[in-house]
Amino acid sequence: MPPNQFVLAFDTSAAHCAVSLFIDGKCFDQRIEPMNKGQAERLFPLCEEILNLAGINWQNLDAIGVCVGPGNFTGVRVGVSAARGLSLSLKKPAIGISRLEAMALDSKGKVSVIMDARRGNVYLQDFLDGTALTKPSIINIKSIDHSINTIMSEDDKNIDLFKNSKSPICILPSAVARLAIDKIGLNNSRPAPLYLQEPNADLPKEQPPKIIP
Repeated sequence: MPPNQFVLAFDTSAAHCAVSLFIDGKCFDQRIEPMNKGQAERLFPLCEEILNLAGINWQNLDAIGVCVGPGNFTGVRVGVSAARGLSLSLKKPAIGISRLEAMALDSKGKVSVIMDARRGNVYLQDFLDGTALTKPSIINIKSIDHSINTIMSEDDKNIDLFKNSKSPICILPSAVARLAIDKIGLNNSRPAPLYLQEPNADLPKEQPPKIIP
């Protein structure tokens, strides 16, 4: 690993604004601020607070990691748009990481990562020792064997249905950063939102930021 490698990662795909900064492969600081809306306004100030604490600026970054979902439709677009904009202006790579992959980081054995997708559905992806076995999908929760080993967030409303459920081992923004670090130098495509369904009608009505193809 090159000396003084700085990687900033963030996630706005859920009801929070989460940022982490890794220096030489180790977590320097991470912040998770709960919020149902306002991530677009809070993301850059929160990033700058951590950069200032480390005594560096945007130009010192070597890469940007971003959670691309699945999750809140508008929140995902906020994060992806921010990462793309930073990549373009700083001429540094932006690396997209799925939330399901981040939740599976450091897991052992075969597990199914599950997230609530509303309306009786869940997002699901199978992993073996943290490596994906299947592509992410959305299925009805009634069609799942509730005895399987799962990884779910503690606040997931469906968690009580599964007998063998564990929480993610690594905190989300740090997981995104670690996975992004592993992909630096690879032929990564530009981050793109991971949508597995159309947005729900009760999502925020404000227009999400446009994303350049």
